[in-house]
Amino acid sequence: MTMRNLFVRVDKNSQSPARRGNQAAGQQQWLRHAATATMPELFRELNSSEEGLAAERVDAAREFYGANAVAQATKRPLPLRLLAAFADPFTYILVFIAAVSVLTDWIFATGADRDLSTPLIIGTMVLVSGVLRFIQDEKSTVAAEALAEMVESCAEVERDGDGGNETPIDEIVIGDVVHLSSGDVVPADLRIFSARDLFVSQASLTGESEPVEKRASLAADASATAAASAPALTDLESLAFMGSTVISGNARGIVVATGARTMFGEATGTLAGRKRETSFDAGIKSTSRLLMRLMLAMLPVVFVVSGATKGDWVSALLFSLSVAVGLTPEMLPMLVTTCLGKGAVDLSRHHVIVKRLDAIQDLGAIDVLCTDKTGTLTEDRIVLERHLDVNGREDTRVLRYAFLNSYFSTGVKNLIDNAIVERALAEGTDEVNATVGSTTTAEELAERYHGIDELPFDFERRRLSVVVGDAAGHTRMVTKGALEEVLAVCSSVEVDGQVLPLTDELRTQAVRRGEALADEGMRVLGVARKNEPAGAATLTVADERNMVLIGYLAFLDPPKESSAAAIRALAAHGVATKVLTGDSPRVAAHVCRAIGIDAEHVLTGVDVEAMNDGELADAVQRTNIFAKLSPAQKARVVCTLRGLGHAVAYMGDGVNDAAAMRESDCGISVDSAVDVAREAADIILLEKDLMVLLERGIECGRRTYANMIKYVKMTVSSNFGNIASVLVAAALLPFLPMTAVQLLLLNLIYDLTCTAIPWDNVDEDAIRTPRRWDTASVRRFMVAFGPLSSVFDILTFAALFFFVCPAVAGGAWGTLDAAGQALFVGTFQAGWFIESMWTQTLVVHLIRTEKVPFVGSRASLPLCALGATGIAVACVLPVTPLGAALDFCALPATFWPILATMVAGYAALAMLAKRRYVRRNGSLL
Repeated sequence: MTMRNLFVRVDKNSQSPARRGNQAAGQQQWLRHAATATMPELFRELNSSEEGLAAERVDAAREFYGANAVAQATKRPLPLRLLAAFADPFTYILVFIAAVSVLTDWIFATGADRDLSTPLIIGTMVLVSGVLRFIQDEKSTVAAEALAEMVESCAEVERDGDGGNETPIDEIVIGDVVHLSSGDVVPADLRIFSARDLFVSQASLTGESEPVEKRASLAADASATAAASAPALTDLESLAFMGSTVISGNARGIVVATGARTMFGEATGTLAGRKRETSFDAGIKSTSRLLMRLMLAMLPVVFVVSGATKGDWVSALLFSLSVAVGLTPEMLPMLVTTCLGKGAVDLSRHHVIVKRLDAIQDLGAIDVLCTDKTGTLTEDRIVLERHLDVNGREDTRVLRYAFLNSYFSTGVKNLIDNAIVERALAEGTDEVNATVGSTTTAEELAERYHGIDELPFDFERRRLSVVVGDAAGHTRMVTKGALEEVLAVCSSVEVDGQVLPLTDELRTQAVRRGEALADEGMRVLGVARKNEPAGAATLTVADERNMVLIGYLAFLDPPKESSAAAIRALAAHGVATKVLTGDSPRVAAHVCRAIGIDAEHVLTGVDVEAMNDGELADAVQRTNIFAKLSPAQKARVVCTLRGLGHAVAYMGDGVNDAAAMRESDCGISVDSAVDVAREAADIILLEKDLMVLLERGIECGRRTYANMIKYVKMTVSSNFGNIASVLVAAALLPFLPMTAVQLLLLNLIYDLTCTAIPWDNVDEDAIRTPRRWDTASVRRFMVAFGPLSSVFDILTFAALFFFVCPAVAGGAWGTLDAAGQALFVGTFQAGWFIESMWTQTLVVHLIRTEKVPFVGSRASLPLCALGATGIAVACVLPVTPLGAALDFCALPATFWPILATMVAGYAALAMLAKRRYVRRNGSLL
């Protein structure tokens, strides 16, 4: 049986369900075969060796078996992406209205009544909105792809016996030899042929959080023809699957499946292209539904009132449809995409990489930041300050045993291991070399001993045990870890060279000594030994017993100088900082007090485990420090905070942080984090500093939200006011205040002036508090500000109807002939068109800031320029040939003082309403 018989060659043109089912069955059969074949057989079948593929065979393997990419939404052709830019509910509404206009204004109209102005203007609106959205989508996609390449995941791949080099995961092919170590994400399905204490989490495949051990041993018969009791693929110890996380240990394996034909690829293939709905997505949808309901409610009212009062039901239908267009924020999808894309590019300039565009707004919305302690609040520069015996005296024997434990452990060397090795290299050890009569150096100690077995560190045991042996065949087990956990496996203690029973009194003394060191801000580990352990070659947790406590290690990781300022700045911006760490509560409390975090209440993992959900919900509100947490407990704390209505970000860089990052609203990591943490993150910081997160990430997220909500609120309130004005005019005036075409043109000009909003300035006050999408706030804003413009619209109606238009037409409405009435109507409609454009543009500047516009806060130059252009076009339009074609008439000089009065009055009333709104609701946007 060979892979080429079992494994279907890549076929990009056939992806039917039946074919996928056949491929899946064949792939599972191949994986079972790979688990049972001897390594020489498997190397021969894959044209590979223990030293990896030959370089000249890599391209051929990729061509035959396909790329290492799981099934995902493939990038659609350019024409389809262009069409997709027009696919949103608002565009569908506009297209429907345009279709109705074609029927009424062209197909069913006759002679001079046939007019395509309305569908043409609607078509222009759709075209402008869609094209701009397409352009911004393309820019955002290109930017996101470029940013993603900056944090590309890699794996250590050996080819041609080169010992292993970092290789992008998507370049891995079947037959490659991959090196695995703690913190790695398995990049493909592997057959393990060399392993040392390899424990992996298969939660992404099985949902089981408990790590499982993988070995290089040959599996029993697991072929497809075996009995029904054959083990599941994920239970085969010699196979490691794509998406699994290496918890501890190391291994080498040969790639036997890549991409969509891995177990992970099969499981996720049907979900390709889907993404979870964030609070931001829900907010956009909720606001869209609000506008749709408002439009559906207003359309029949306007239609009935206009038709009943004017007697022209066809014109009433067109006018009511135009009103519906006026309520449609067709630029919203484009502006949202533009704001998010601009935010991502801005952040990239400040060393912040955005993996998920929506995360920008989610980051701006957070009011709780959960973070690990090490490296974020501290210098990430751990130094071994003291190595003490149980009496608290310096003892190099403790350093010697600690060195053996750290040096021969096979997991990724963390900062603590590095600190121990560096100190041992600098000081040497106490062991005397009999040959030369001098102290043995750390290098000589490493040569004298060899690693035999180990029990890797995990977040439940919180300790690491290593068995080493020498040339004489003697073995020693050395355990280091959290002091309480090491004491739990000790029955004796070494005092002044004598091994004594570990009495309650001695145990209490050891705990108090550790607490005293922790109160000085040091992280304390216990060190224990055991000579000639029974299970030296097959070490289990059961062997961690009856050990001898020999001393302590005290490490110092001082707080960053910038941490205190960052915590204060976060608090000033409405973000509470909570520390979730695996460290001891005393060390965590010491560091937190030093940087200004309230350390009055501290919860440990034991406390969290003992609480039910209700008790934990009460506790997390008043607690800022959570210590000695397991990964599952960190995730539970985050979930509890979110359940209380908080927007929570989690910042971490370790294997134990990934679960909490996935449960948060916004996962944050750094480029130096382990693979699994970077995969779980939405935001990647290239500098591990809270000030970078605040000054760049959170503030940018809030600016992005502010500009998006500006457009929504100002457009909805302005359009709502126009609709109220239309209803009054339709009921009281003997003619329509604006034709359907004029109303559509007004909306088009206004929308074009709003395209500069993503580049607008945002007041510092607007970014000092968290910003979350709130549809109820949009509704309140619409009701508060919409009627204001209606008041001045109605006053404008009165001035035009009773003063301006009679002066132009030569008499009151009832005294005029048809020509005079046409002049009267054209003048009236031109006047309201100009007044509406002025007030709609003015409202942009009035409600973009809580300060006095143009004085306390100024809009960006592009927004000012487009607004001024829009007003100029509206004012000039009535005296142009296009204005005449739209039935506008020139306005007399007496109109302009009236306009100035109306605009000034509207501005004054809007400023008063703004202050009242802020007092009632706390903020404007």
